[in-house]
Amino acid sequence: MKTITFHFDFISPFAYLAFEKLPETLAGLSYHVRYKPVLLGPLLRHHGLLGPAEVAPKREWTLRHVLWLGHAHEIPIDMPATHPFNPLPYLRLALSTSAGGETNRFVTETIFRDIWQGGGEPGDPARLAALKARLHPVREADGDEVKAQLRANTDEAIAAGMFGTPTLEVDGQHFWGFDSLPVLRDYLDGDPWFGEDAWKEAAKRPGLTARGKP
Repeated sequence: MKTITFHFDFISPFAYLAFEKLPETLAGLSYHVRYKPVLLGPLLRHHGLLGPAEVAPKREWTLRHVLWLGHAHEIPIDMPATHPFNPLPYLRLALSTSAGGETNRFVTETIFRDIWQGGGEPGDPARLAALKARLHPVREADGDEVKAQLRANTDEAIAAGMFGTPTLEVDGQHFWGFDSLPVLRDYLDGDPWFGEDAWKEAAKRPGLTARGKP
């Protein structure tokens, strides 16, 4: 049985889509999924990246693209009333439902769907209170312990070389993004291609590090 770690931030529509699609992707396999919340912003900053919402034309395309992906894959999705939004209350609430750094599928699903279905306003106090009542936290979401756990999860992801969410980790291999799910499935099915040079040596070549001037 394979153990797959699903690293996610609730702010990412691609993480939501991947979460919903994952059971279908893994159908027929023996596996265990660990759900691990991380904060996307520090991953991006560590690698000098901007989020899609920080580039106006890219934001416009991304929001349309994720809605099409939901339509094409029959995954219910509505854009929240505001995006981007502050994901910290959701990430901390998720972690407050367990004693460690992971969440279960029910908690992860409940929060993802609250944000990405129905088009509501993320962070609305009444909605957050209703979520808390449904999820029965065992720790204080705004407590130091939960905050430290989220930082630790994020720091571990950075140290492992992750640069975005969702990132699915198995056997030390990383599969990034919603569109990596078919790649993950081929890997788990034992496609021998992953043992060949095309996969192993792909990044072992020189590249320009400075942008040329026109």
